[in-house]
Amino acid sequence: MQQSELFPAEKGHIGTDESGKGDYFGPLVVAGVFLPDRQQRVLAELGVKDSKKFSDNRVRELALLIKKGYKHSLVVIGPEKYNELYTKLRNLNRLLAWAHSRAIENILEEVHCSLCITDQFGDKSYVLNALMKRGKNIELVQKPKAEEDMAVAAASILARAEFLRRLHFLSQDVGMDLPKGASSLVDEAGLRLVKLQGIQVLDKVVKKHFKITKRILASL
Repeated sequence: MQQSELFPAEKGHIGTDESGKGDYFGPLVVAGVFLPDRQQRVLAELGVKDSKKFSDNRVRELALLIKKGYKHSLVVIGPEKYNELYTKLRNLNRLLAWAHSRAIENILEEVHCSLCITDQFGDKSYVLNALMKRGKNIELVQKPKAEEDMAVAAASILARAEFLRRLHFLSQDVGMDLPKGASSLVDEAGLRLVKLQGIQVLDKVVKKHFKITKRILASL
């Protein structure tokens, strides 16, 4: 008898989203949240929406509430591991798929669920192929602007809050404020950091495949 016949799927769905993909400094973070049916209104009343619409402090506040109330998973790929995986895979979408599938699998260890919604990136088959035993039976829906779904919006908040937390600790480790994003400010910070601590510091704090790395090395 299959697990689905023994244990009917819980009513609700998983949402996953990532943070740090466009940030030169810091990790890549993927979060998953299981949202039971009829809980959408609760999150809406809290004001949950895509994390990009909030200040950093509000993201942190909402993340605490979501963590307390919902089954969730965080998959963090720090810069060193990220650079190692990227060198092997040479494809950001495959790396993202691996992280999203891990977040889904982690939640499926706690809750039997039959649907997952995730933001559109790359080929859907990347995620499906990366899913293991538990995830093989799940219906996976990838769509643009998936943050309009409450579970995905909650996941985007958890991912951003964890990204901000890790970036803060990285900044403390290197003794310098590491900016978010990928702007000229980021170029300047990267160049300053390399001049102070040497090229090897990039392995520990940045996603090296960004074009910023070439610009920093060319400026030395």
